[in-house]
Amino acid sequence: MKNIGIIILSLFLVVPTARLFSQQEVVIDEVVAVVGSKMVLFSDIENQYIQYRAQGNIRGGAEQTKCAILESLLYNKLLLNQADIDSIEVTDKQVETELDRRIKYFIQQIGSKEKLEEYFKKSLDEIKDEFREIIRDQIRTEMVQYNLTKNVKITPTEVRSYFKKMPDDSIPMVNTEYVIGQIVKKPKTSLADEIEVKEKLRALRKRILEGENFSTLAVLYSEDPASSAKGGEVGLYGRGELYPEYEAVAFKLKEGEISDIVQTKAGYHIIQLIERRGDFVNTRHILMTPKISPEELQKAASFLDSIAQLITTKKITFEEAVEKFSDDPNKMNGGLMINPYTGTTRFEPDHLDPKVFYVIDKLEPGQVSGPVPFKTEEGKDAYRLLYLKEKSKPHRANLKDDYDRIQNWALEYKKEQVLQKWVNERIKQTYIFINPAYSNCQFQHQWIEKLVGKQD
Repeated sequence: MKNIGIIILSLFLVVPTARLFSQQEVVIDEVVAVVGSKMVLFSDIENQYIQYRAQGNIRGGAEQTKCAILESLLYNKLLLNQADIDSIEVTDKQVETELDRRIKYFIQQIGSKEKLEEYFKKSLDEIKDEFREIIRDQIRTEMVQYNLTKNVKITPTEVRSYFKKMPDDSIPMVNTEYVIGQIVKKPKTSLADEIEVKEKLRALRKRILEGENFSTLAVLYSEDPASSAKGGEVGLYGRGELYPEYEAVAFKLKEGEISDIVQTKAGYHIIQLIERRGDFVNTRHILMTPKISPEELQKAASFLDSIAQLITTKKITFEEAVEKFSDDPNKMNGGLMINPYTGTTRFEPDHLDPKVFYVIDKLEPGQVSGPVPFKTEEGKDAYRLLYLKEKSKPHRANLKDDYDRIQNWALEYKKEQVLQKWVNERIKQTYIFINPAYSNCQFQHQWIEKLVGKQD
């Protein structure tokens, strides 16, 4: 079951890429299997195999790999058939949101919308039309799995039992982990600097309204490195994905219209609407940010240096200093940094910004650094103190130090067992046909024996 889950996950992530390869190697189609009312085609298997081969992921030979792909597809069709039985539907908005997320990802990977269209030899709208139902089905199968496992709980006794049954040589090593706090000081910009930026943007807006090209001026003047090289084009985003102030204006613009100056956390913008598709907008913008003077930066560093002295001499705790002095919007959790890879407060070395690691690795638990320069999420200059709260040594996972981690492993294992039991039960109750050409496949579940029994 675990292998099936891995393959299903890979299918979920790479279906569009598989279609890219399918254009290069033509496959003659036929029905390989039927699960309930759902069919598995020969091309489904071959496209995935071509993808695996191109990525160097073939293990155990072609036949074994294709059998594993077939079983993952059988499992997927069983879930999809169940979604029909349970009348599980998803909204068009859910599909469009996921579809646009996928498209944006592949545009980032390939370089531009035009390159993606050239690769597919189709327009962006045609590409979306091809994948819309695929994504709808994938969301529906995820919902079936969620419904089957949402009430699965794990007790401390089960966690201990799970860990006790793990062979010693299969207990994973846990790398060094850091728990890090920060106190942030954001220097203020002067009123004169803000007025200067606004005047520059007003002048650019006037030039655009008088006929100059928005994209050209964005390349020349915008301070957003992610979009300036593309003529200021931000890309297609849905509601809730942009700065609220930016979004509120963008959704009110008409195609081609230029906004007045809009202020967000990133700075000041002028915005042009390229197109709107329901609850999604594609815009271009020119961003300018008031510069922070060296004097203000030095004030921030000096302020934090005095706070570090208070913490070091134990006149104030780190947590108290966070509450009183930090400009970090996420300071409500005691100033602890959140690992974006795991959603926890623990960082392995390769999850840390090298500049952070360089500072933290020299501290002992309980120590605080001096002021460290950095860029905020909005790209603005600021200073922060870094605090090493905890540092673990490399070790094999154990219940004392890694209970939460082991609890998650145990919970996922229990969910897998629930899904495996469900698969075995549903196979017995579902019409299944598999082409005899695949009768030699060594499946984890009794797909073929179910068929043979039914024919007898």
